[in-house]
Amino acid sequence: MRIIPAIDVRQGRCVRLWQGDYAKETVYADNPLHLARGFQEQGFTSLHVVDLDGAKSGIQGNAEIVREIASGTGLSIQLGGGIRDSATIRYWLQAGVARCVIGSLVVDDPDKVRSWIQEFGVARIVLALDVRLAEDGLPWLSTHGWTRASNRTLWQCMDEFLPGGLTQVLCTDISRDGAMSGPNLELYREIVRRYPALNLQASGGVRDAADLAALRETGVQATITGRALLEGRIGKKEIEPFLHVA
Repeated sequence: MRIIPAIDVRQGRCVRLWQGDYAKETVYADNPLHLARGFQEQGFTSLHVVDLDGAKSGIQGNAEIVREIASGTGLSIQLGGGIRDSATIRYWLQAGVARCVIGSLVVDDPDKVRSWIQEFGVARIVLALDVRLAEDGLPWLSTHGWTRASNRTLWQCMDEFLPGGLTQVLCTDISRDGAMSGPNLELYREIVRRYPALNLQASGGVRDAADLAALRETGVQATITGRALLEGRIGKKEIEPFLHVA
């Protein structure tokens, strides 16, 4: 398992939101490019970037910053936030972004997303599937910045997309995001059990190196970590085993 650091950009700055709430923002850096270069110097090879302004409005207000990170580092970048048409995907892939992350449209227009997987290739499109667990344990998808509950479960969505060649999924337990409460290990174990060939990225809840070790045991391919790295909760020696992993 490898670690993918996360940079969430809003109005030009690197921030973190509490469970997706734009009113509960913590600013961590004024220069996202400098932060990205710092992650590269630590030995990371990938970076997860979210344009929060784009995610909210559909207009990518931080495009220049993303272009600077893509051209100013050697990191493999996956980008989410405001990507809603094939022209935008094509632009970013040509600009040096490795993967585009698609969220709400997975539920709102699945046929369109399936066409993008076919057009751009299975390695270039990542489905961001954000879930809230019901009392019976069923993971229900939420969309539009986690403000809308869908009528689709995670399992229904996965079963519908897999025949089209889906290989890349980023799954977030919304209740764990930014909460520093530990990742939902049971959820990721079940996803790996059901879909062992999937390239699964876990997101939400990582606090320390013990959480990373526990996630590795679930069989996920990668974990996205934001706050724990930004606040220095995971040391350099603790990061080392998760670097340069194929």
